[in-house]
Amino acid sequence: MTNFVLVAGAWLGSWAWDDVVPPLRAGGHGVHPLTLSGLAEKQGVPAGQQTHVQDIVGEVERLGLRDVVLVGHSYAGIPVGQAAERIGDRLARVVFVDSNVPADGSSFVSGGLDWQASVEASIAENGGFWAPLTAPDFEGQGLSAEQIARIVDGSTPHPGATLTEPAALTRPLGELPATYIKCLLDGAKPSDDVAALLAGSRWRLAEMDTGHWPMFSRPTELARILLDEAGR
Repeated sequence: MTNFVLVAGAWLGSWAWDDVVPPLRAGGHGVHPLTLSGLAEKQGVPAGQQTHVQDIVGEVERLGLRDVVLVGHSYAGIPVGQAAERIGDRLARVVFVDSNVPADGSSFVSGGLDWQASVEASIAENGGFWAPLTAPDFEGQGLSAEQIARIVDGSTPHPGATLTEPAALTRPLGELPATYIKCLLDGAKPSDDVAALLAGSRWRLAEMDTGHWPMFSRPTELARILLDEAGR
């Protein structure tokens, strides 16, 4: 039996996986959606990036999970990638869902791109939190109006320290058995850092013809891909 640990990206909690959980459990697997500190029902809990890494490692250890497939969406790829190397032989595979990936010594806002500057500005303007997106920000991502409303209504401000603190890796990320799921409406190709990892022998690419939030837009298809990757 595979144990899936599902971690959603910025602003979201475990509830974001509600439509993905049933088909995974129907396959006879353990499914453990996780809310990171400071978000959703854990609002008010102080959190930095290493807090989020420990949230994931702690959940695996607390439940005594083995044959673990760690799944990180968007921002959550950064703490998931770090947690994957820390759970040792409990790990079966790590799956990055249209996500960022950690680089030792770099943070989510490293690099100086326009969107990264806007994240830093939002943190400064909102008391140390990254303000959630609004409905127009989700246009063109394959989401219905109802799905957009569900995401917007459920989102909570994201703790800024988790975005500005650097990642800490003890070995090359390319050594992990990994799958990267690229959502094509959010860009036709993976970022350069992900492309470099995919060039290695332990990473593989899967694609979805949908936007950046496939757990809402294509949950059944996403679950099928996760089941396929768990069997590798």
